[in-house]
Amino acid sequence: MLPRGVHRVFRPSRPPVGTEFSYYLEMAVRSLRRNPVLTALMVVAIALGIGACMTTLTALHVLDGDPLPGRSGSIYMPRIEPRASDASNEVLRPDQLTWTDGMALLHAARATHQALMVGGEATIRPGDPGVDPFIMPARFTSADFFPMFGAPFQFGQGWSAADDEGRAHVAVISDALNARLFGGANSVGRSIQVNDTSLRIIGVLAPWRPVPHFYDLNTGAYASPEDIYLPLTTARATQLPRAGGIQCWSTGSTEEALMESAPCAWLQFWVQLDSADAVKAYLAYLNDYVHVQHASGRFELLKPAELTSVKGLLDEKQVVPGDVRLQFWLASAFFVVCLVNTVGLMLAKFLRRAGELGVRRALGASRRHIFAQLLVEAAIVGLAGGVVGLGLAWAGLGLVRLNPNRSAQLAHMDISMLLTTFVLSVVAASLAGLFPAWRACQVPPGLHLKSQ
Repeated sequence: MLPRGVHRVFRPSRPPVGTEFSYYLEMAVRSLRRNPVLTALMVVAIALGIGACMTTLTALHVLDGDPLPGRSGSIYMPRIEPRASDASNEVLRPDQLTWTDGMALLHAARATHQALMVGGEATIRPGDPGVDPFIMPARFTSADFFPMFGAPFQFGQGWSAADDEGRAHVAVISDALNARLFGGANSVGRSIQVNDTSLRIIGVLAPWRPVPHFYDLNTGAYASPEDIYLPLTTARATQLPRAGGIQCWSTGSTEEALMESAPCAWLQFWVQLDSADAVKAYLAYLNDYVHVQHASGRFELLKPAELTSVKGLLDEKQVVPGDVRLQFWLASAFFVVCLVNTVGLMLAKFLRRAGELGVRRALGASRRHIFAQLLVEAAIVGLAGGVVGLGLAWAGLGLVRLNPNRSAQLAHMDISMLLTTFVLSVVAASLAGLFPAWRACQVPPGLHLKSQ
């Protein structure tokens, strides 16, 4: 009993600062469990939007990614105009070189690294007579291909410039081919029979697949990685079959055996230039080369040379299918619609609890604490929607991979997309809960106390 005239003052208990979030979490879970139907509707709305959005975003992320993370900014394709005057109306230079120009630029060695190459096919003849020969995609290139593109080695290493000049019978194979022929063991030093030529294996690559297949779009923007690499000079000397695009002009023989002198562009050439000054200097060298060739009569047209970046080439060739971008924007619009529906559901749910919230306000809870608790509740809805949406995204990507196109086969969710799914879901649900939470906090507590 208190003395006469002394009144007890009620002070609402408030959780310690360190346990404030856990208190909000407990209250939010209780609130969500009290109305499971409305909670399920909000989770489903978020999940559908996340599932559709992340399916298309993952496909776009894979197809429009950087094929050489950390390196592509310094890789360029030199482009010159060797064609006859009937090509004067074309704005873009060819994206391939003739043998004469390719070898001249390769031997000039004006860049940090330079690689001349073409795609091809190799008929592999296993040592076991009981195993039939099989054809694998090949890359005929020069020594700098591996250091310039950062191709990782599991065993051994690439060849040298001296091997290019000497037409050495050496090869680098992929990890897949190494597993098929040698069970994944270190095969460096062993021999492999390609067509009628025996090649000594000097390196085995670790799993490596630049996407898109930027360095030779002629074999396919999303082509499978090559399984065997050997010197371009060796491939030409042993007459291994070439694959890829070719553009010829003027007169002259275009027989495969005479391609070194034919008026045809069929080789890809890439250089590594590590600074803006290096780019400027190399472009000046290219223009000097063009002037010399024009003065000698080889080039009919005197057009300035160009250096095209990796990203610039992918944009020019419109490598990413247009329907993939369209599907992403449509899915994003659908996600926005789902969020609008979620806002409505949250607003209905929070306003139905106005009586409870009014009592808590009257007992001393501030608007800030009520607002924070409601946002935690919205974030839990987003987290649950992310879990369900992730399952829908996995299923959606599975359906995408049923498409026979090579690009569709690459649609897989990586760690970054996995984390993006949950972050996007929680952030989106929290943003959707801002207005409903604010609106619920504006209800005067006295209005509901009268009805209690």
